[in-house]
Amino acid sequence: MASQSFYDQIGTNKRESLLLAAFVVIVLGVLGFAIGYAVVGSPSGGIAVTGLALIVGSLSGVATYFGGDKLVLTVSGAKPVDEASAPQLMNVVREMAIAANLPMPAVYIIEDSAPNAFATGRDPAHASVAVTSGLLEKLDREELQGVLGHELSHVRNFDIRFALVVGVMVGAIAILADFFLRFTFWGGGRRSSNREGGGGAQAIIFVIAIVLAILAPIISRFIQLAVSRQREYLADASSVELTRNPYGLERALAKISGDQEVLEVANRGTQHMYFTNPIKKFEARSSNLMSTHPPTLDRINRLRQLTGEPPLGTADGASLAGLD
Repeated sequence: MASQSFYDQIGTNKRESLLLAAFVVIVLGVLGFAIGYAVVGSPSGGIAVTGLALIVGSLSGVATYFGGDKLVLTVSGAKPVDEASAPQLMNVVREMAIAANLPMPAVYIIEDSAPNAFATGRDPAHASVAVTSGLLEKLDREELQGVLGHELSHVRNFDIRFALVVGVMVGAIAILADFFLRFTFWGGGRRSSNREGGGGAQAIIFVIAIVLAILAPIISRFIQLAVSRQREYLADASSVELTRNPYGLERALAKISGDQEVLEVANRGTQHMYFTNPIKKFEARSSNLMSTHPPTLDRINRLRQLTGEPPLGTADGASLAGLD
């Protein structure tokens, strides 16, 4: 396997994230144009309808942006800790915050034996990091550094903000598609096609708009999941930049993936925030098709590219059965 530096991986992951986000913008623009032309009979209608959908999506995004972190911490049962109650955890978090040139985040513990962690907050000045008690019990210091380096990298890379922007655009696509399909169902399409000056072009665009309204929300959702997976790769590479130690992060991924404990407080609304997907393959709520995280084996093999070690094969990674 060709060796890579973490700078190479960071640059590649950032470019791929931006390309995926740009594709969502393209999907939104094409859908808005098609719907506006189909309904109004001119491209200007698409601009107006797309703008309205973005405004509605942004309003819901703003509420999530400013209040989402507190909600996630509360739902997860996270309790704040300090130097007296969790000295090693606070020491490692402070160490990683200094390495990342970030303010010290608020630190929380979730009383659960399943090892995992997440970071939240709209910006570095309002960041929080939460770890489970199982993570502290089952990982050594180097492994803990790798996990917390990953989580603080999410903060430094503004991944919460990036995910919110993509989420607003995906939400706008869903709003546009829903509006148009309802409009069509209640007879708007027939009225529009009968308007004077509509012509055959508008009828063709109307059919195209219906197809796009069905497919665009599905496509944009899969792109959103791909963005989430790409930002996980980015945080892994950024963690190595902070710790200069890919081995700790690799061992942490292997340990957490092979652990059979179930994180009960996690759900599909919060699973994307965790270090590894907390919803395991054997759980009824699992869905690999809609995974927010890359396969653990792929994450480990990308770390091995940094050291030039041979990749793990499928047989070697058989024990990594829990969290892909």
